[in-house]
Amino acid sequence: MTEKMTLAVIYGSARQGRFCDTVASWLIREISTSSVFSLTIIDPVRLRTSRGAEKAVDPAEWMERKVAEADAFIVVTPEYNHGYPAALKELIDSVYEPWHAKPVAFVSYGGASGGIRAVEQLRQVFGELHTVTMRDGISFSKAWSKFDAAGNLYKPEEMRAPLFLMMDRLTWWARTLKNARKTTPYSEIAA
Repeated sequence: MTEKMTLAVIYGSARQGRFCDTVASWLIREISTSSVFSLTIIDPVRLRTSRGAEKAVDPAEWMERKVAEADAFIVVTPEYNHGYPAALKELIDSVYEPWHAKPVAFVSYGGASGGIRAVEQLRQVFGELHTVTMRDGISFSKAWSKFDAAGNLYKPEEMRAPLFLMMDRLTWWARTLKNARKTTPYSEIAA
């Protein structure tokens, strides 16, 4: 059996009462049985909490390690004021080289646009980090109307096909880029 790759699910919001937990929980339930990936979570709330704790892990070191260990990423992002949240930008910008030559997919949510403006801005940011962003993603317009109080989608079958397509392409890129990084470290060609 092939060794599992690590997929990091990145929470894009740190707001109190955030809807990100609902969307991310749905995603994690859907992909948690993957035979390809083991999941890890990167949450800006955790980083904020650790800053005030005694003897806590250094947030910058923790983030560097998490990104370095991951083979692929899914960013779950809201759209706030036609953009992505500051907490997500801070999280992304705290690391540089560990992002290189890794794929990033997006699950976005928001009002009428479903977060796609935030995703388009994030593509520019991740391009500068030498990642490969997935064309296919998931977008929830008026997200709060798509989920029940328990966090379940009202019409889960509508999201499965786009989710499976995104995951298939993310898997292909994760394998391809992992093999390429093993063959030739990216730092050797990007100098």
